[in-house]
Parts: sequence; C-alpha cells; structure tokens
Amino acid sequence: MTIPFLPHAAEKAVFRLLEDLATPRSLGIKILIDSGEWDLLALLEVDPKHYSDPESLWRDLQATNLLKKLADLPTTVDRKAAALKTFADCEEQCFRSNRRLFHLTQSDFHFEPNDDLSVFFARARKIASVILGPCPSFNLEGRHGPGATFSDRGQLCTVPDKMSSAPTLTPDAWLFQFVWEGSAWQRAVHSSGRSIKFVSGNRFVTVPKDSMKDRGIAIEPSINVFYQLAYGRVIRQRLNRFGINLTDGQDIHRLLARDASTEGNLCTLDLKNASDTICKNLVKLLLPPSWFRVLDELRSKKTLLPGQTQPRLLEKFSSMGNGFTFELETLIFLCLILATIPGSKAGSDVFVFGDDLIFPTSASKDVTACLAYCGLTVNTRKSFDEGYFRESCGGDYFDSVAVRPFYLKSSPNEPHELISFANGLRRSCQGSLSRWIICYRAWRAILDGLPSDIRSCRGPEGLGDIVIHDDENWVTKTRYSVRYIRVYRPAVFRKVHWSHFRSDVILASALYGTESGTQPNQVGGRFSLGGVTPRGKVLGYKKGWVAYS
Repeated sequence: MTIPFLPHAAEKAVFRLLEDLATPRSLGIKILIDSGEWDLLALLEVDPKHYSDPESLWRDLQATNLLKKLADLPTTVDRKAAALKTFADCEEQCFRSNRRLFHLTQSDFHFEPNDDLSVFFARARKIASVILGPCPSFNLEGRHGPGATFSDRGQLCTVPDKMSSAPTLTPDAWLFQFVWEGSAWQRAVHSSGRSIKFVSGNRFVTVPKDSMKDRGIAIEPSINVFYQLAYGRVIRQRLNRFGINLTDGQDIHRLLARDASTEGNLCTLDLKNASDTICKNLVKLLLPPSWFRVLDELRSKKTLLPGQTQPRLLEKFSSMGNGFTFELETLIFLCLILATIPGSKAGSDVFVFGDDLIFPTSASKDVTACLAYCGLTVNTRKSFDEGYFRESCGGDYFDSVAVRPFYLKSSPNEPHELISFANGLRRSCQGSLSRWIICYRAWRAILDGLPSDIRSCRGPEGLGDIVIHDDENWVTKTRYSVRYIRVYRPAVFRKVHWSHFRSDVILASALYGTESGTQPNQVGGRFSLGGVTPRGKVLGYKKGWVAYS
C-alpha cells in the first residue's frame, strides 16, 4: 500500500519510522495506512497516564501523531462544516453562560458580603483592577498587524495596501473615528478620495488546523483592529508588571512543565475553545467599568458567516483575530485562578499564557469548578494534575524528559519542505541516542529525496531550516576571516514596488512601520526604493552562503 498524498521520499520515511519504532501502536498505524482507514488514524489518541517510562511514551506518541495533523490526510470529514459547528456550539455555550452570570452584573457591582459567589467575583474583579490600573485615554498609538482586515484580503494585506484601501469601522467604535482623524493614515485615505466605511462587525473565516477540523477566526474591521492592538499592548505591559511575561511566556511555561513533571507540585491545564467561550457578561463582571466600556466599543458585536447576507449577533466577547483577545483571555484566566487560590501570586506559583494555565496541583479541582461555572471547559485530554506527565505551550515532558513528537503538517513536495521534515524529525530525538537510532533510517530516506547538491547544505540548528541539521559534514568557506556555510535559502519573493503607491501612502507606511520594506539599493546606476513583500510570498529558493561564527 502506498500513501498517495506523500512524495516517494516522505512515504518511504514514514514506513521506515513506523517499522523502527517497533511498538504495537506503530504496527497498528501501519495496518490503518495499508487499509486506507484515514479517519481512524486521525482519531487515535495516546494517554500518557498509561505509561511508566518516557521512551515507550515517546515511541507511541511519535507513531500516533506523525500524520495526525497532516492537512492532506484524506479523511471523510467536512472540515469547514466542523469549524462552523464548533462556532455554533461555542455561541450556545456563551448564551447559557451570559444567562447564568446576568444577575451578578445587575447589582451595580455592590456585592452581598454574605454571598460566597459575590465575594469571589468581587475578589477577582479587584485583582483585575489592580493589574489593569487606569484605562488609557483614546489617544493611544495604534498599529497594523500582519494579517487581513475586513476590507483587505488575500495578497493585499501589506501596510501600504491598508493605507490605500477604504478603512472600515463598527458603529459602536465611532469615537475612534475622531482619534483617527488627522493621522497620517487618514491623510493618505483622504487624498485618494476614499472615506470610512461603517460595517456591522467582523467576518468569520476558516483556516486549516488539522486533518479533522478547520480553525475558525474572525477578520476585524481595519480601524477597530488598529486600536485593539494598541489596547492589547497596554494590557500586555500591565500583566508584565504583575509577573506575567507574555513575551517569553512560552519558554517559561515549557520549563515549568518540565520541572512539574518530576516534582508534581504544579498542574498544567488547557481549555477547549478558550477565546470563543469567554462570554460578554464574564468580561463585564471582572473588568473595571472604564476598561470594559472601551474594549466593548472596540470589539465586533456581530459576525458575518460564510454564505450569509445578514450578520449574527455574538454571545462571546471577542474571538481570535481581535487585537486584544490573547491578552484579555490571559487576564481573565489569571484573575479567576488568583481569586480561587487565596495567597497565590502571579509569576511565582500561578502562570498563564493564553489558555495554557499552570498553578498548584492542590487547587486543580477548585479551579476547574470555577472555570466551569464561568462557562469555560477544561480540555481533560490535554490537562494533567497527577502522574509524571505535563504539557504546556508545545512542551511535553515525562519525568523531566522531553517527549514531544514531530508532526508532519503538510505534504513535503519541495526540497525546502523535505529539509524541514528531516530537521523536525531530528529535533524530536532531543539528543537521545536511542531515539536517533530509531529515526536514522527515516531521516536518511528523506535526504535521499533531495538533489545531491542540496543534500550537501548542512549546518547547525541555529540557522533554522535553510540547512540540514548536522553536527558535521558542513560545506564552508572563509573570506576575510569570516566563515560562511552553504545553505538553501529563499531567494525570490513576490514584491510590490513602491512606485505602485502614492507618496502619502509611502510616508504613512514609514511612520507606522512596514516590516517587509527594503532599504534603498542601486540598480542600473539609479536608486530604487525596493518595495514590500506580501506575507509568505516566497517564489523560489537557491543555494547560497551565510556567515556563521
């Protein structure tokens, strides 16, 4: 049996790896592949609680998850329909949560001292007030994100494109129109003869997630998201002062998960559809009125679903795609945990990064109950409060040993994709000789699929996927006492020249920052201002040299 959606080298690597893993699970997966049972393959899970050592767990995790998230896996599931169903289910969950919390928001925030529920939420709201401090005035400096907006789609998502198109804004955020007036962006729009277009809310789209379901996100109006990002940045700064570092949060959580897998003092919890199940009344209940008012004005209260002509009123407060959702959900979960565990301290024994939660194991049941009352669902499959396994922010550990497997997420049809496959498989070995022996034949099979000249582009992990990671066999040269390593790197980009944009658009783009801009360079005796490159628009690769000390 072949795997029709994989090139020969990758297919050969998969079969070799399953053979060399040599467990009942890897044999079972080989049988499922031979039988074409892709749905069953995608539904397989591994429960770390059933294992007593890290190596046997890693073997079964690697066998089970190698193809699990592959976008090309030909399952029979309608992935877009699954994402829409998840959206509907989350909205229903938020509706029930809003109804349950409604009475708590109607007392003008004067809580009854003898009511345990009122006391709890008063404590959580006080924590939120201490963290956030005073709400900034409207004159915050906004910024553009790298993605699409309601009116900027496809390739037209660079900063100059956003400076050139008609800006969009929701009616409830009308006050921000006056903040926006007089900005360089407004002047660029005004000189083109365009004006603000008011829209009812965001639009719902789906993007690939795994082999069973797409991920739903919301594309926000451009002025809304411009200022959402500004307030998100403020919340991030205030959280950092309180002990929650979101900049380095992933690394911190991985280290904590590693240590907790041995010591057992901390548990790791993950939430299902976290941002999509934070209801409006929960945010109103916890945030100071001034903060709630501003964020409520900036958020989209309606969404336009695919194939629909009329927008739908949202029960959730905000979704992924909103510029402050990540920081806000971190704040909400942090306040609820700290209020549940009196005497705990953020950055000491409580850590939150989005929906990745770490706190004392002894409080696991209390925190789970609190989250459930607030309408949030703990993902029991990815949450651990006993045993020797912990998982957080992409770090999986069993008794302090990393057991994170490699996930093949897209079919590696090009040389740079095969290099990424080989490097990912090598990284999953984490310096373990026994794992490397298991993966070596599969790694060699991937390299056999590369042209010999590209196969020679080897180097250290620090250079990323422009080289095949190897401890030796580097092709190097030295020039003026600087060592260069041969690499296979992006070489051709789809670029939009600055001449396509008006001068005021170029000025506004420079003021707001355009990461894809190039420095002036001399071409044919004349200076060219270069241009901007749409995100992810690499058209070709070539061999080259990179300095490495």
